[in-house]
Amino acid sequence: MNQLTNIFLFVFCLAVANFYGQEQERSPVEASEEKMSVTDTGPSTEKVPALDVRKLDGQLVEIKETKAGTIELADLEEAYRYDSLWLHELHKNAALFTEMYDEVVNLPTEDTEKSALDLPTDTLKARLQRLNEKTPFNIAYNPSLESVIKSFLTRKRGLMERMLTASQFYFPLFEQELDNHGVPLEIKYLSIVESALNPRAKSRVGATGLWQFMYGTGKMYGLDVSSYVDERSDPIASTTAACKYLAKLYDIFEDWDLALAAYNSGPGNVNKAIRRSGGYRNYWNIRPFLPRETAGYVPAFLATMYIFEYAEEHGLKRVNVERPYFETDTVHVKNLITFEQISKVVDIDMEELEMLNPAYKLKIIPKIEGKTYALRLPKSKIGKFVNNEAAIYAYAKKQLDSLEKPLPQLVQANSKIRYRVRSGDYLGKIAQRYGVGISQIKRWNGLRSNNLRVGQRLTIYPRKPVVAQSPKVQKRTSKTGASAAVASNAKVHTVQEGDSLWTISRKYPGVSIENLREWNGISGNNLKPGTKLKLCDCSS
Repeated sequence: MNQLTNIFLFVFCLAVANFYGQEQERSPVEASEEKMSVTDTGPSTEKVPALDVRKLDGQLVEIKETKAGTIELADLEEAYRYDSLWLHELHKNAALFTEMYDEVVNLPTEDTEKSALDLPTDTLKARLQRLNEKTPFNIAYNPSLESVIKSFLTRKRGLMERMLTASQFYFPLFEQELDNHGVPLEIKYLSIVESALNPRAKSRVGATGLWQFMYGTGKMYGLDVSSYVDERSDPIASTTAACKYLAKLYDIFEDWDLALAAYNSGPGNVNKAIRRSGGYRNYWNIRPFLPRETAGYVPAFLATMYIFEYAEEHGLKRVNVERPYFETDTVHVKNLITFEQISKVVDIDMEELEMLNPAYKLKIIPKIEGKTYALRLPKSKIGKFVNNEAAIYAYAKKQLDSLEKPLPQLVQANSKIRYRVRSGDYLGKIAQRYGVGISQIKRWNGLRSNNLRVGQRLTIYPRKPVVAQSPKVQKRTSKTGASAAVASNAKVHTVQEGDSLWTISRKYPGVSIENLREWNGISGNNLKPGTKLKLCDCSS
């Protein structure tokens, strides 16, 4: 009996092993045919025709688009769900740039109430002395610095805590680049004063990015600007340029405090301040002779350094994040592709794509002869993109070829166009359209006054994208473009929880994110639920 039982068990185990062996020998495509395609509305077993099929490294891969518009791609690893709280935290920082900028320009006076914070002056002096011993900056106590530190710890406490959180994403990258160029690692705190860690920050005079490069200075250090791309907003490219610029300024002044002052106001203003002070070369001695913003710039930098170094002692809290910058990776993009297409094929949120790739102004990665552009993705998404690269580009091309409205043409910052003046045009309107100054248009065209005549041709070097449209398309968009929302009897949108400028623009054909910003005076991305947004260039 035992012998028969053993034989039966052996035969049963052999059959089970053979069954599972057959299951494992099926190709990935055969196995994937039995998967359910997941959409926003729930699971569905409906068969969807493949848009494209390509062989890559001997593997058959395919892209499928469901009726709900989602994409199903097989990958070698499980999808990584992004920490939405962390993404939200980074997006909230976009509005902090203006707050930090105003704080630097309007620093507190030295008679700030000393009792506003439990920080004895003797304790502060001792801590500043310890910082001075371990950094190349001249950190010495003075009443002005004490006032700034206490202001940051009281009035701007929330801002500082947000910076403690956001810095976990960018600081590892900054430290690596600073070290590569022999620049003090403490310079990383400068990015907080410059931009409040907002890669798309733009000052009132046009300085842009994490390190606030003006157009001319950016070009000097290899940062290109075109209709599609602004490398001043690229975290790696702009950090490299900032390191080179700061190193050059230190070579000139041989003092890091003066290098910082020159970074903000230009070497010429620092040289003037040195002369006007009688030849002093200490920042605090020449400070009264510097521009107002620069006079608050170095104290704000030193105060930020102090707060980061002594955050724990002051009870400052930060949210620990799950995705620092080094947990992302890049892939060189071989063909033109849009963020919307990338979002679908690798299952990544549009806002996350924008945050990881802030240099692409129009959410389009172009293909330009002689240029290499990179896409930054979470490491868990890179494999999905690379393993399906050929199929992804084919899918993108098929979609782009079917577009009725063409994509904006690439316009290099040093390219020129010929503009024909139309009825109702004036210099200010044309300058705003192309992102240039009135004085620049006058200089390029030898104009002595602001008067224009209909049909006049102007030479312009645009900084904003130009959309090439056929007369037929132009005629249609004149009716359905900026006034589409009005035509549908909707002049106002009430912001709901979870709304973004992008999602709102998608609801109203012909209304773009730029329209919403212009009509409602919005500079950042933050929207408060309940806010009423105008959907037309109208007074109500």
